Amino acid sequence: SALTSRIALMGADLVRYGFASALALAVDYGVLLLLSKIFAVPYLLAAGISFLLGMAVAYALSIGVVFKDRRSVRPSLEAASFVAIGVAGLAINQFLIWMLVSRFGLDVGIAKAPTAGVVFMFNFLARRTLLFAPRPA
Repeated sequence: SALTSRIALMGADLVRYGFASALALAVDYGVLLLLSKIFAVPYLLAAGISFLLGMAVAYALSIGVVFKDRRSVRPSLEAASFVAIGVAGLAINQFLIWMLVSRFGLDVGIAKAPTAGVVFMFNFLARRTLLFAPRPA
């Protein structure tokens, strides 16, 4: 059925997005630790910079290998929308890291783990729904 086919496509996209996000997260997490632990950059600034670098990796992989369908035919609109969703993800990222570090006393390296899971699901669902779904018939 059409519903089964759409679910299968979304599942395949989720798996590919998971792999791409793992690579983006490796960049994000590595830069976060490098900046905050080695270069003593304040943790929220380090988290913002590292998140943006990870988002650049995620975008390149999303348009290159993850999503087969695209709603926008204008690359500039697609990129701007991807970034807008990323900025919303960044806000979630910053809030959760701040809360986990300042309110619960977790190390920034530990706080990143649950934060990454929440932001991953938000980004996937928003990007898959708004940007990389088949065009409506």
